[in-house]
Amino acid sequence: MPDSATPDESDLPLIISVDDHVMEPKDLWQRELPANLRERGPRVVQEKVRLEFKGGHYGFVRDAPDGHMCDLWLYDDLVMPTGFLHGPAGVPREQQRNVAAVYEDLRPGTWNQADRLSDMTLNHVEAGINYPNIFPRFCGQGFLERDDKSLALMCLRIYNDWMIDDWCGGDARGRLVPLTVVPLWDPHLAAEEVRRCAAKGSYAISFSENPSKLGCPSMYTGEWDVLWDACQETETTVSMHIGSSSSMPSTSPDAPLATSMSLYAQNAEGSLADWVFSGTLARFPSLKVSYAESQVGWMPFQLERMDSVWKEGRGGVGGDGSPLPSESVRGRVYGCVFDDLFGLKSRHEVGVDHILFETDYPHSDGTFPDSRKIAHQMFVAAGMNADECHKVLRGNAIVAYGLDRFGITD
Repeated sequence: MPDSATPDESDLPLIISVDDHVMEPKDLWQRELPANLRERGPRVVQEKVRLEFKGGHYGFVRDAPDGHMCDLWLYDDLVMPTGFLHGPAGVPREQQRNVAAVYEDLRPGTWNQADRLSDMTLNHVEAGINYPNIFPRFCGQGFLERDDKSLALMCLRIYNDWMIDDWCGGDARGRLVPLTVVPLWDPHLAAEEVRRCAAKGSYAISFSENPSKLGCPSMYTGEWDVLWDACQETETTVSMHIGSSSSMPSTSPDAPLATSMSLYAQNAEGSLADWVFSGTLARFPSLKVSYAESQVGWMPFQLERMDSVWKEGRGGVGGDGSPLPSESVRGRVYGCVFDDLFGLKSRHEVGVDHILFETDYPHSDGTFPDSRKIAHQMFVAAGMNADECHKVLRGNAIVAYGLDRFGITD
């Protein structure tokens, strides 16, 4: 077979997905918290709930006679319903509805380790990195937003221990790769948690694409440097999921959800500008960062524009002959694809070594159980050869996340 030919679908390597999700165990905190804190800690009650989408925002009504039975998360002042869209994997998209749900309404692989491993095998996925799915949210905002930070820290550490020891342990070792969260309200505590979790075998954290929008210090303050120092020291990769700033781009309060869905890469664009223009990438030259569910087609123009601004010293950055933004991100900043054909066609401008793959299991945008088929269709349309397919499906993820530490080397 010529080197330029795309391999047959059956010849593609097993996938490493850098963006999947896991449903938190309903009884985790009730098991692990001291008895006197369990009533305030995260717990689940069941009642009928009606989910709504009005004015560009999701909402819900409790004890609704016309609602669906729901696993409702309670945690101090937090009330968070479980929805069917938290995990509709395996259900045809036209049958997916925004209704309340209990865990048992969802595919068992969304919350059971053995079933998840079976679903990964079915989907030709060797290994996966899992973000939180319900109340912790993508980078632990559910802990950040609680007033009692002592309890929040305790709950956060319980989550991380479960992620490392239970969800990613045992039969899942080397297949489920730990992704831990950090206490965003205190960069020093966050650095401590990075070192604690690295000592237990976790070398990736979920961070916000824009901490300023969460009421935390911005990337320009330098207050996060203590965290980046810990990440660099432990070779921990910083992962950022779209929506981890608790906001999504839109145009007006009455714009449909489709508007936001079509603009979501803007969050990653702004985040990359912050990482570069704050000098963070320059101060921590071996730190690696990854954008989940961001796609990659936006990267060439964003870097071209940032280079232009930097080179001429406009807007208070650059102009001093220091490395251009496009040089600073090389080999260190990754984006991931699941339906970005344009990005794959532009892979030489993006940098094929910067592109990761995700299945987004078990979300509605996810490609389970057809991830290999969908990847192959994109690779053929983009004219990718075997080496490029290997890099995107798994090779780049091994480098980005240091997966050789989990026995994944090829």
